[in-house]
Amino acid sequence: MNTTSSSSALRGGPGMSFLRAAACALLMVAVAAIGGAVTSPQIPTWYATLPKPSFTPPNAVFPVAWTILYFLMGISLWRLWDRAPEGPDRRWAIGLFLVQLSLNFAWSPVFFALHAVWAALAIIVALILSLAATMRFAFRADALAGWLLVPYLLWVCFASLLNGSIAFALG
Repeated sequence: MNTTSSSSALRGGPGMSFLRAAACALLMVAVAAIGGAVTSPQIPTWYATLPKPSFTPPNAVFPVAWTILYFLMGISLWRLWDRAPEGPDRRWAIGLFLVQLSLNFAWSPVFFALHAVWAALAIIVALILSLAATMRFAFRADALAGWLLVPYLLWVCFASLLNGSIAFALG
């Protein structure tokens, strides 16, 4: 199902669209900032000591990748909220988006602050499943919103492989 230009007009016009975009951006910045605050202190200490697989990217790749991904996620959420037509697909997509974002938010403190790599692996698997469900409804509500989440799903699958490799190496 594609959107029409009148869908945002029905929801309050360009001023409301801007406020929704700002709210989505603020949410993504908050999640990223809190995750980064938990993660950063652990990189040179605990994380540096972990047995990581040979395909682990350099540490500098992670903040760049996540910045791009949060940007795309914010646009996706904004499109779902502002551009997708009203209906169950839109509601499910937004609700599941918030579920997967909550799991995303939970992963960093569990992995980096608690050093609970197995619990983090369980969270990231749940994240993959909820993200896939989000995308299913997002594609139906607004195809572009769904496509904007594809790089995120690919990255989270890769991150789960890293998490799993670390967990199995630690035993």
